This record gives sequence, C-alpha cells and structure tokens, in this order.
Amino acid sequence: MARAATTSDVFNAIAEPQRREILVLLRAGERPVTELSQELGMSQPGASKHLRVLREVGLVRDRKAGKQRLYDLDASGLRTVHEWTGGFERFWNESFDRLDAYVQDLKQTRHEE
Repeated sequence: MARAATTSDVFNAIAEPQRREILVLLRAGERPVTELSQELGMSQPGASKHLRVLREVGLVRDRKAGKQRLYDLDASGLRTVHEWTGGFERFWNESFDRLDAYVQDLKQTRHEE
C-alpha cells in the first residue's frame, strides 16, 4: 500500500515528533524560525524544512514582518485528526467506566472489612 505524501497528508506530517513540538510551541503565538530552531535545538534550515511541510498541509501559516517571516498555528488543519481520534472516545469512556466501577467495588470491600 502506497503511503500518502508527507506534504499532502496531515497524519504523515504530524508523525514526525519535531513537527509536533513545533505545533506545541506555536500554541503560545507566532514566532520566527530562529526562535523555533533555538528552542528545538536544531538548525534553522532543519526547522524551515519542517515548517514548510506544516504549512503545505495547512497546520501553519506565515507572514512577512520586516526581514523576518513569522509562523503561526492554524489549528483548523487538525480537524481531520480530531474527527478521527474522536471515533475512539466511546472505547475510552467505557474503559474509564469499568475502572471506576472496579475502584468503587474495592472501596466498598475495604469499608466492610
């Protein structure tokens, strides 16, 4: 099965841990690539490459501010990821319900002893 191109698929783009770290850093607001590269301990060209991929899949937007280019998070691009993971919510809710019932039984048993 052929893999989707990193630059066209959000899931492939965020599979790279450093790209996820960039998204986390951009939650606080827009930043230039120099700041991002320093925070991540990577070269500026390396950070730029990741930012290009994130921009192409619609997770980051950029704007020119003087000599700098500022990058900002576009969280609407994560909608497909959210919709997909939301399909597992029922599974987790049922697991937490079973865990809660177990804890309540354990408390009741200890209270009766």
